[in-house]
Formats: sequence, C-alpha cells, structure tokens
Amino acid sequence: MTTALITGSTAGIGAAFARRLAAQGHNLVLVARDTERLGEQATELHDRHGIEAEVLRADLSTEEGIGAVEARLADARHPVDLLVNNAGFGNKGRFLEVPMTDELTMLKVHVEAVLRLTAAATGSMRSRGRGGVVNVASVAAFLPRGTYGASKAWVVQFTQGAARDLADSGVRLMALCPGFVRTEFHQRAGMGTDNIPNWMWLDADKLVAEALADLARGKTLSVPDPRYKALMGVAKLVPRGLLGGISSRTGRKYGPQ
Repeated sequence: MTTALITGSTAGIGAAFARRLAAQGHNLVLVARDTERLGEQATELHDRHGIEAEVLRADLSTEEGIGAVEARLADARHPVDLLVNNAGFGNKGRFLEVPMTDELTMLKVHVEAVLRLTAAATGSMRSRGRGGVVNVASVAAFLPRGTYGASKAWVVQFTQGAARDLADSGVRLMALCPGFVRTEFHQRAGMGTDNIPNWMWLDADKLVAEALADLARGKTLSVPDPRYKALMGVAKLVPRGLLGGISSRTGRKYGPQ
C-alpha cells in the first residue's frame, strides 16, 4: 500500500486530498500545526477507510518544522510515494502595509519549505524509480499582484523546471493552480469574501479529483475547472501592464476587506 504525505492537511484543499487519497486506499502522513485537529482527522480517516494515518505536527515557517518533515520524507524504512505541498496562507494588505516579518514568513512557507520538501521527497523517489509531487500554487501565479502571487509564480516555475530535470526518473511533479476555493484561507487572513461571485468558487473535492487525474496523465501544470482555464487563457493575451492594473483593481474588489 502506498503512502502520501500532505502538508496543511487539516483544512481546505489539504483535507480534500486526505479524504480522496484515503478513499483510494493510500496510507497517509498528515502534517499541520494543530495537534488536536490532526488527531481527530487521523482517527476519522482510519475509521472510515481502514487506512493507516500517521500525524506529524510541524510549523513550516520554522527551521525545526521543515527539518522534521524533511526527515520523515527521507526515511527509507517508511517511504512516501506522493508528496502534496499544500501548506500556505495569505497576508491582508498591499505591499508596504504588511510587516516585513510576515512577508518573509510567507516566503519561508511558500518557497523554502516547498523547495526543501520537494528535494527530500524526490531524492528517495528517484532511487526507487517512482513517486509523485503535487505543489499547490494558485492562479494568482499568473497575475502581477503582490508577494502571494510572486511566491506562487515561483512554485509553478520551480515545479515545471524540476519536472523536466526528472522526466526520465519515474518521478512526476505537478503544480496545481486553483482559483477561489471555500476554505479557511480567507478567514485566517482576515479577507472578506461576500463580494466574490458564486461562479468563481470551486469545490475542493472536485478540484482534487481533477488534480489527481492530471497528475496521472503526466501533466506538470493543472488549472482545474474550465472557467479558470478560460480566464487564464484570456490573461495570456492581455498586455502585461494592462494586466497589472486589472489585477490590482480585482484584488481590491475581491481581496482583503
């Protein structure tokens, strides 16, 4: 039986990955900061699906937290076959309104942790000749808007570049770029969502099902849902300067309140 490790597993897209993979019979390593929620999640998934669910409390904004997950991924006695780098967060405010410490923490979680955990996972996967990594980015990666979008753009470029370098190794890597998903993300960041149109919201479980199907097809980039595929297609045709203005106005309309 294969094992998947999911960061940020207790809510939102991470929890949807955990539900889907457990239903498919995968054992899980659940990673998050809240020990109590991790325990409840592990018990529920074990009881419902009969899989083994290991919990690992780790804060990926700290050296200790990243190191703990790196060590688990490198454990040859209990190999991980699929890594889902999902942990992330948003900051409320424009550039220079957000404290620099918060900006650097975001880069620690979205960039450094993704880099190090992907390296730890793929190193052992390559030696076995199989494995997969899903790095959760965002459609914000394609829009010139703030540190969040910039960090997710890095995730996309890094993942697709690493996928090319490991193309003949049996290890698959994919960047997942969802749009708005009903999770705890906006609430934690203090962002209002009442003015976001209903049609822009995605269902986390459907999103994960499509993402895993794209990974199985060997895609290195997944933009779930035809609506967002169309929006991103239009975005590619808009001049960069104009796109920046549209993105800024849209961010004020649909972003932090």
